[in-house]
Amino acid sequence: MIVDTMKVYVTVVEQRNFSRAAELLHLSQPGVSQHIRNLEQEFGVQLIHRSPKHVKLTEAGEILYKHAKEMIARYEAAREDIGLLRDEVTGSLRIGASFTIGEYILPRIVASFARQYPSVDVQVTVANTEQIAQSVRANELDIGLVEGKIEYTDLQLGTPFMEDEMVLVVPPNHSFASMPTIEPRMLHDEVWVLREQGSGTRAYSDQFMSDLKLHIKRSYVFNSSQSVKEAVMAGLGIAMLSYWVIRKEQEHGDLRLVHVKGKSVKRAFHILQDNNASSTMAMTMFIDQVRHFQMR
Repeated sequence: MIVDTMKVYVTVVEQRNFSRAAELLHLSQPGVSQHIRNLEQEFGVQLIHRSPKHVKLTEAGEILYKHAKEMIARYEAAREDIGLLRDEVTGSLRIGASFTIGEYILPRIVASFARQYPSVDVQVTVANTEQIAQSVRANELDIGLVEGKIEYTDLQLGTPFMEDEMVLVVPPNHSFASMPTIEPRMLHDEVWVLREQGSGTRAYSDQFMSDLKLHIKRSYVFNSSQSVKEAVMAGLGIAMLSYWVIRKEQEHGDLRLVHVKGKSVKRAFHILQDNNASSTMAMTMFIDQVRHFQMR
């Protein structure tokens, strides 16, 4: 079907790379290349300048990209409208989530959604809060679920759908492990394990350390909460992480949760959308699912 070829073309353009597009589409790289060659033969022009590292659109390629996006949007709208005639929600949904949500909460939400709406194709992207926000702005994602602060005026940060608490965790053999509560001054000259800049977890960790005016002995940076957690369990240092990230390890005794006297870090998870983007029935139903989901 021509719309499938257009989806391949749009994915190649947005990923700027044939192999990444093939991975996202679950196709072979030669298969992706064949779709592009078919389009170029159909229109009788070169659409893409190819290089080993990335692709660049020709003038004709830019024109086709714009119309391909419109064609796909209209096709999805038609699928949705026809599905409504049968009381069935159809179409596709591109969901992005920051790491804490994407790794520990979103899989259960998607599983619940899929049971109720099995005809919706769902694609999930997990990245840090800043990257998710940029992808929503670029129309590469329909919905973002984020834990950090967003400063883009063209994005709508919806009503919080879940509360979270950032907690201080230490390995079982740390001197704090036997202390359920510590004084803030005791955190001076500790080794910290942190997330990368741009993540919501890092923003809250930095704010925590700034509020307490802590002197940091040394820090190590990892680009996922799972890696931070594993590093703390290995004895590399201490960290601020979402309670959702560490609750199982705390229950099993692999990590210790330590309260800091007079300091509590609460935050909320938000639904993120582009103010200018149109909404589909699949998006509406998914957002409703998120808002009513109960984590157990």
